[in-house]
Amino acid sequence: MREIVEDIERWRAAGHDVALARVVDLAGSGPRDPGAAMAVNDAGEVAGSVSGGCVEGAVVTEALDVLRTGSARMVTFGYSDDEAFAVGLTCGGTVHLFIEPLDW
Repeated sequence: MREIVEDIERWRAAGHDVALARVVDLAGSGPRDPGAAMAVNDAGEVAGSVSGGCVEGAVVTEALDVLRTGSARMVTFGYSDDEAFAVGLTCGGTVHLFIEPLDW
C-alpha cells in the first residue's frame, strides 16, 4: 500500500476519483498475498499490483465500474473461473479482492 500513496495523493490533487483494490483472501496459491493493493483513477491510470499482472486488466475494469457506480464490491478470480483463466490466472488458486472508491 505504501508504494501507491504518492500516486493516490498526486491524483487526488489533480481532482481525480480513485478506486482502491486490495487482496483480502487467497485460497490455494496466489500471485500476491493479502494486503497487496492497486489504485485506479478515473482516467484509467494504475498504481500498484494485486496479481503480478495476471488479472490486472480485469481488476481495472471492475475498479472503473466501482467509480462509475460509487458502490464497493468483492470480486473473485480463480483457476476454474473462465474469465480469470482467460486473463492469465493460472497459478491454481483463487484470489478475493475488495474494491472501493476512495472518499476524500
